[in-house]
Amino acid sequence: MGPVPVVRSRALLHLAAIVVIVAGMKAAGAIIVPFLLAVFLAIICSPLLFWLQRRGIPDLLGLVLILGAVVGIWMLFVMLAGTTLADFSRNVPYYQDRLTLIMQEIMRRLTEYGLSVDTTALEDILNPGRIMKMVASTLNGLGGMLTNTFLILLIFIFLLLEAAGIQDKLRAIRGNQDDSLEEYAAITSGVNRYLGIKITTSLLTGIMVFILLSVQKVDFAILWAMCAFLLNFIPNIGSIIAAIPAVLLCLIQLGPIQALITTIGYLAINTVVGSIIEPRVMGAGIGLSPLVVFLSLIFWGWVLGPVGMLLSVPLTMTLKIAMGGKDSTRWIALLLGSNRDVATYLEECQKGTGTKEE
Repeated sequence: MGPVPVVRSRALLHLAAIVVIVAGMKAAGAIIVPFLLAVFLAIICSPLLFWLQRRGIPDLLGLVLILGAVVGIWMLFVMLAGTTLADFSRNVPYYQDRLTLIMQEIMRRLTEYGLSVDTTALEDILNPGRIMKMVASTLNGLGGMLTNTFLILLIFIFLLLEAAGIQDKLRAIRGNQDDSLEEYAAITSGVNRYLGIKITTSLLTGIMVFILLSVQKVDFAILWAMCAFLLNFIPNIGSIIAAIPAVLLCLIQLGPIQALITTIGYLAINTVVGSIIEPRVMGAGIGLSPLVVFLSLIFWGWVLGPVGMLLSVPLTMTLKIAMGGKDSTRWIALLLGSNRDVATYLEECQKGTGTKEE
């Protein structure tokens, strides 16, 4: 009977530690969010810095070149988002009134066809003012993520300055063992590969959305293209969320036929990019269970807000790789992993090459 209470006490202690850590992350979101953005930005740019070093370019000059490129792209996003968001916010009352008229017309048509509709309940569910305010607040939240530029870039600079020496520090922590760098290399290469592919496919999605909406002459096409680019990083539901405001605006501005065409266009773009191109480029996948991807989206979104949703997959990938490096926590990595990872581990165990806990 002795060991059982000890095991239960350890489990409760670990659970309490997790709760405290999560609560601390949620409370310190204003600091953690810029830090995480800077970390993943540094992970993306560090291979370029190392490439410039191998070409004989001094570290300071390489850092200045990378920083200039990042600042240029970042400021372009901020200017485009700030200008279009301000214009969209000014037009929200007009769009709200137009959406109200459209809803009333739909209810009238349903009544003419003999369909009894509880107008009070339907108006409460599909409240035009609430819908447009929700769209505006979501866009303003994404815009606010882009405006916290100075702190993110400052952290990004220091991270790049430390990038060259991080491997020596990890080797020193592990007692000068070269295998201690395998986990670090796996994390950086996995996150780099995922973010690189996701940036490319998201950019392709944004360009195609911009062409679709520009041809139809929908207002603020560049804004909806930027939303498609950013929200494509959110797995499963990001592309759906990005389509809603554009389809609504098309309905308000051009009518139901054009809104239907816009919906079909979004479906075609997301099918081609998300279901055909991305899986082929991604290869074996991100190594996470589909259920884990969806749950991580909810969890990191609750903890860190919209940025947590954008970074939910890289954060969970990092956690999975870190947990898989130790025997005592490998079971967590297997739970987070895909069926392919579990099958590979079982094959290694059968061959005698898998690591078993004693």
